[in-house]
Amino acid sequence: MHLDWWTLALQTVNFAVLVWLLHRFLYRPVLRLVETRRSEVQRQYADAKAAEEKANAQLAAVEAERVAIASEREAALKAAATQIREMTAAGRAKSEREAQALLESGRKTLAGERQQALAAAQQFALELGATFAQQLLAEVPVALRAEAWIGRVEQFVRGLAPAERDALARQLASGEPLIVVTAAPLPSAIADAWRGRLRALLGNTTTVDFKVRPELIAGAELRFPTAELRFSFESALATLRSEVAAHADPH
Repeated sequence: MHLDWWTLALQTVNFAVLVWLLHRFLYRPVLRLVETRRSEVQRQYADAKAAEEKANAQLAAVEAERVAIASEREAALKAAATQIREMTAAGRAKSEREAQALLESGRKTLAGERQQALAAAQQFALELGATFAQQLLAEVPVALRAEAWIGRVEQFVRGLAPAERDALARQLASGEPLIVVTAAPLPSAIADAWRGRLRALLGNTTTVDFKVRPELIAGAELRFPTAELRFSFESALATLRSEVAAHADPH
């Protein structure tokens, strides 16, 4: 067998050049991409940790304020009791009435401050939870999120009374489109699947258009000509914010 050393040398050089090219133009960029992604994940975890620590610090401050208010109330009660004991018999009845009024005012003030502090903590926790939910949902594939949303829409519409469902369908009978609003654009395949499933619910001639509104955070809204069905995080958060506001100011 004859061994051509020049051919072997050229093949060795070719192989070395190929290895160098792969190392320079493929391996290094992939390493840089992996390192960039790792740094971004670490930054997101650091941001989440900082937000959690900030929330814990604010909750601790609220608790410390509550303890201070309770101590002040107890001191005020003791001072009022001492003052009552030192009063003369002639002015005792009047002093008791004044002390009772003072205590009642203090109780109302304390209750109001406690309620406002609690409402502020609840509002902060609500906004923080919304931020975390938005970040977590961003990691979920669009197909899975979209399936959950359309499934919820179908469950709600099918649960309506026949008269209510027919009333919704009649709004679209004249050719008016059903506007579906989502937080992020739906891929064309998913949008076509949504059209088919919505037509199965509301009629085969239903026109379905899509719009995007990032403020929804997640979920979808169905806008009929004279009605609107909301299945978004934004509507749920709005309800929670209203409840927190009503709890903070019942009057």
